[in-house]
Amino acid sequence: MLYYLYYYRFLFSPLNVFQYITFRTGGAIVTSFLLTVFGGIVLLKELRQYRISQVVRPDGPPTHLAKSGTPTMGGILILWSLIMTTVLWARLDNRFVIATLIGTGWLGFWGFMDDYQKLIKNNPAGLSATVKIIAQLILGLALGIYLWLYPANPQYAGRINIPYLKECYLNLGSFYILLVVLVIVGSSNAVNLTDGLDGLAIGNLIIAGATYAIFVYLAGHARFSQYLRIIPVPGVGELTIFLAAMVGAGLGFLWYNSHPAEVFMGDTGSLFLGGSLGMIALFVRQELLLIIIGGIFVIEALSVLLQVYSFRHYKRRIFRMAPLHHHFELQGLAEPKVVVRFWIVGIILALLALGSLKLR
Repeated sequence: MLYYLYYYRFLFSPLNVFQYITFRTGGAIVTSFLLTVFGGIVLLKELRQYRISQVVRPDGPPTHLAKSGTPTMGGILILWSLIMTTVLWARLDNRFVIATLIGTGWLGFWGFMDDYQKLIKNNPAGLSATVKIIAQLILGLALGIYLWLYPANPQYAGRINIPYLKECYLNLGSFYILLVVLVIVGSSNAVNLTDGLDGLAIGNLIIAGATYAIFVYLAGHARFSQYLRIIPVPGVGELTIFLAAMVGAGLGFLWYNSHPAEVFMGDTGSLFLGGSLGMIALFVRQELLLIIIGGIFVIEALSVLLQVYSFRHYKRRIFRMAPLHHHFELQGLAEPKVVVRFWIVGIILALLALGSLKLR
């Protein structure tokens, strides 16, 4: 909304700055951070008053029993701050912004319903896995069909870029729709599985969001995309505002979620945050880089898949407990140490992904 102040620059020349994505990106980070920090004061009070708190599974690490009673559903705070900030600072006539907000709201709704069933309706199972998967499949299929009919860049419709290789693309044709579905379902669930330690998921989301913000800005800039030989996507630069809002909201949430956590995000936050990251990767046409930028989430999801497969077929466990962060906990590492080390790996993976900008 604030972008449109630019139209009144003839009345007051400093309003000209609102046309620049870089200026609005800075404003979005600060705004979402403040909304989250101050909104957290109110939300925490309400969550404690209505006793909407975490129920720790008895089969988890013994050290997690102390977390029982910690308020959850904090994802509401991130979702509210993210949407409000994006509406305030981004152009609302941009198709990528509109699609991302719709997808974010859709996954946020189903994440909220899952937590609502668990915590308010006292249904420990929450929504069934089938219902959540169907919700993710619907979004993935709708987005896949949309991007097939109205590609982010028609010249590269159905093709995906192979990172680190010069002008190398894989043509999937109509199977690109299937890739979109896999990205949405995979990214949403991977972040959900990672959300198990104080600050672990949100910290790596901040890193991934900031990294993709660079790719989004460059892809939306005609000269930079041409110089760096990345797929140009006209208009996608506005998603820098969305990612800036995600980073700011993430930093604000980490204010409360760092060890020892005062609030957890719950499925209300993890489902839509992962899905949003997947949508960004698709819009900016850097789908395969999501494996690197979101490497921590990929590793966590793979650890669960490998554990389940090994136990079902061989009655043996590869890890002491899955996801992987619990394995390290049971090996004796303190929770903050596991989290910070995962952040460090996430930063290194982000730098490797950024290295692809020159290795082309």
